[in-house]
Amino acid sequence: MGMTIQTNQLAITAQRTLSNTENSMAKTIERLATGTRIVNASDDPAGLAISDNMNATIRSLSQATRNAQDGISLIQVFEGGTTEISNMLVRIRELSMQSANDTLGERERSMLSNEVTELKSEITRVARTTTFLDRELLAGEQVRLEFQVGVRNDPEKDRIVFDPGNTDLTAGGLGIDGVEVNEKGSAQDSLEVLDNAIIQVNELRARIGSSQNRLQTTVNSQGIYKENLMAAKSRIRDADMAVETTNLTRESILRQAGVSVLVQANETPRLALNLLR
Repeated sequence: MGMTIQTNQLAITAQRTLSNTENSMAKTIERLATGTRIVNASDDPAGLAISDNMNATIRSLSQATRNAQDGISLIQVFEGGTTEISNMLVRIRELSMQSANDTLGERERSMLSNEVTELKSEITRVARTTTFLDRELLAGEQVRLEFQVGVRNDPEKDRIVFDPGNTDLTAGGLGIDGVEVNEKGSAQDSLEVLDNAIIQVNELRARIGSSQNRLQTTVNSQGIYKENLMAAKSRIRDADMAVETTNLTRESILRQAGVSVLVQANETPRLALNLLR
């Protein structure tokens, strides 16, 4: 290579190499600062598209989980109301059993009748005041709810339908509004009516309990699915801090070497001037 002063080929090469090192070091610093391997779309276009789709699914799964948990909350409101109504039915049956015995007189049966009347009124009140978002759940209103627990639009795969059937647990709906215990005969006749009412309540409790278990299972499975998706997204999108730290160290050494080489390359024209002396 000739010794020239107009064009310093060594310096040009050193500058180009140093510029490449600076660009590589800047990308490494960006990755370390953001914690992500894909800072710009140009870093990995395919990886960016795949990870963004995964992110949309992950966020939708989070909302689907909240939807299922809201469904569980609604069912727990059902459960609270049916539990109290069941307890009151059992108490009315207990009073009927007591009144059906000949050891009680008219006055005692009258006192039992007063409690039964109050319990029947309370059953109707609880049924009408067990509400969720202004909807009466236990007063005979048709209840058929869909819980969006999947991220797509498939009615079979992505929705759970909650349809508990007959939910009228008022005294009239249970058929106990005519139950009386002020006489031995009426108290005896009420036992079968109360048994049927208790069965009706327990059947409803069994249906809503099954739905709650299904929703809880859905929440658990969604958590596993979301965890695996987040791990897959991390492998695509997140920066490996150990690798990037190693790269930063290497680029830093290369930059120092490039600067030193550039300084030496810039000395070449001066050496050419020595020939003129």
